[in-house]
Amino acid sequence: MKKRKGRIVIFAGPSGSGKDTIMRAMMKESNDAVKLTTATTRPIRKREVEGEMYYFQSVKEFKNNIEKGLIPEHNIHADNYYGIYLPDLDQKLDQGKAIFGQVQLVGAKYLKEHYNALLIFLKADSYKILRKRIETRSELSEEEIEKRMNIAKREIEEESKFYDYIVENKQGKLDETIKRVREIIENHQNNEK
Repeated sequence: MKKRKGRIVIFAGPSGSGKDTIMRAMMKESNDAVKLTTATTRPIRKREVEGEMYYFQSVKEFKNNIEKGLIPEHNIHADNYYGIYLPDLDQKLDQGKAIFGQVQLVGAKYLKEHYNALLIFLKADSYKILRKRIETRSELSEEEIEKRMNIAKREIEEESKFYDYIVENKQGKLDETIKRVREIIENHQNNEK
């Protein structure tokens, strides 16, 4: 594993766990923070900028990049490919950036093995609270809510064990969760030195 100037912190957790909020808070506190920019085959949307959230590629280009080893892991969601894009990742690490991101478990495992990424799994303090958070986020049908809850249960019961830390984001205690995550990141950095 090549020693890099930068570092990677990956957040995971079910819908409604608070991973976006926590990640944004951590990025605001770091003067060298950037978001992990992945590659996708989905069409670019209004107000999106190439290279900010995603590198937009054709399916052929994406598959060629897989063969070249530039996209070491990928998944398919809603008929579109998504994957870690190594040219961007390596460039940001060589610049000494703190890279914060969210990827599926296969990507998290890859980043842990090859880049010693810090993996943090966030969850609500109960399924009841998680369900309430999902219900209040947008107008979802009961079927969609159940689908998200089933995914959440699988992620918590099966996938969370692969992460370095599992942090409970208790209802009404966001500041405490942010403080806990900050301590985890600082301890990880100190152990790396």
